[in-house]
Amino acid sequence: METPRVIDAVSRHLRKVVESCPTDLREQKKTLDVEMEGFKDLFKTYQETKNTVIDWSKIKPPPENMVVPYADLKQPDSQKTRDLLDKLVVIKLNGGLGTTMGCTGPKSVIEVHRDQTFLDLTVQQIEHLNKEYNSNVPLVLMNSFNTHEETQKIIEKYQNEVVIHTFNQSCYPRFYKESNLPMPNDYQAKKSSWYPPGHGDIYFAFYNSGLLNTLLKEGRQYAFISNIDNLGATVDLNILHHMDTSSCEFIMEVTDKTRADVKGGTLIDYEGKAKLLEIAQVPSSKVEEFKSIKKFKIFNTNNLWVSMKAIDRLVSSGSMKDMDVIVNPKNVDGKAVIQLERAAGSAIQYFRGSIGVNVPRNRFLPVKSTSDLFIVQSNLYSMEKGTLVMNPKRSSTFPSVPLVKLGEEFRKVSDYMERFRGIPDILELDHLTVSGDVTFGPKVVIRGTVIIVANHGSRIDIPAGSILENKVVSGNLRILDH
Repeated sequence: METPRVIDAVSRHLRKVVESCPTDLREQKKTLDVEMEGFKDLFKTYQETKNTVIDWSKIKPPPENMVVPYADLKQPDSQKTRDLLDKLVVIKLNGGLGTTMGCTGPKSVIEVHRDQTFLDLTVQQIEHLNKEYNSNVPLVLMNSFNTHEETQKIIEKYQNEVVIHTFNQSCYPRFYKESNLPMPNDYQAKKSSWYPPGHGDIYFAFYNSGLLNTLLKEGRQYAFISNIDNLGATVDLNILHHMDTSSCEFIMEVTDKTRADVKGGTLIDYEGKAKLLEIAQVPSSKVEEFKSIKKFKIFNTNNLWVSMKAIDRLVSSGSMKDMDVIVNPKNVDGKAVIQLERAAGSAIQYFRGSIGVNVPRNRFLPVKSTSDLFIVQSNLYSMEKGTLVMNPKRSSTFPSVPLVKLGEEFRKVSDYMERFRGIPDILELDHLTVSGDVTFGPKVVIRGTVIIVANHGSRIDIPAGSILENKVVSGNLRILDH
């Protein structure tokens, strides 16, 4: 089927979905109508660009003036700081569930450090910031239909600590790969027919919610946007000051690649403009070149500083409708379906004066798996005002965090907690790989490179007080010597 006919067929289908919503449900119908219009724009872009391949010859590393070293930023004085904070809103992307780690609720309520959740730490950070500078920076949570209800209950306990606003990202229909027709036939279709379309939806959902306009009327000008599971994404006054004193409408925090980051999206110069290049956009013949640390030395942390006036201008004018599309294939009820998403960082090309700031690695501390959880719960970090701070005994000796790979037996948080009777001392760890049925007693010390593999049907117990240094442990055994 030709592209215009496909788009027309999808439009007719979506119209029926909107019309199926009873007229007495005015607000729901209005929201549904706006969201289906947004999906049509996304689907149209997908249809028109799905066979377009990025021109590799036009890709260049960003020039010096496109990426500012963090060390070059100036620190504002105390009076200027208070003025800046009056203009700031902190937005956390809170649409994800903890399914990757075996949890069923919002990921933000997973306990990550000393019984504190992602949300607890975020609120503490902003509370300390507001107390220190006598400011009133609000926290905004972008939820999804998966996380909204539970999050609304949880945030009641913070009502006397920080001003919290919430809005929901859009709810879009999945569509069948074969026919291109949306899964839902009416507005009450089962939950699996719908999906939240990635964090790139933030600009449209923020605008459509009316909250963007409300905050602009309050005098707020800048939004600091980050993933709620990035424990390094705290308010940085130097970056905020740079945004306020320059003509930048969009600042992307980037940091130097390590061997763990080769798949991360990178900032490039494309036809003279800043652009985010994701691995999904890279031709298969160029993937190894994309992963090269020599050519693409930095990657996107997804810590973004954005002018809210610019968001209002660009969304209201329709200028961002053709944002890059990410195609995410799924299988629902045995049928091949597709959900279309966008990345928040890909909006960089639409804003005036967009730049990257090359920040220290400690501003990127994501917890995507129990391997990450193991690191942040260890003695590598201590807590200061809701922020994790690296142990000086580690930072003075080792340039980065260790590489940790915990096997499938540790994937769920509940299993992970059962297998560690205490998080080992890893101050001098370079690399840890654990595979199979392995348990750790309390007060274990791990140094250098340690690989522990329990073969199928075997079990390895690391007893209390063990010291493992540059060891490979395999088979079916207990280590008895300390």
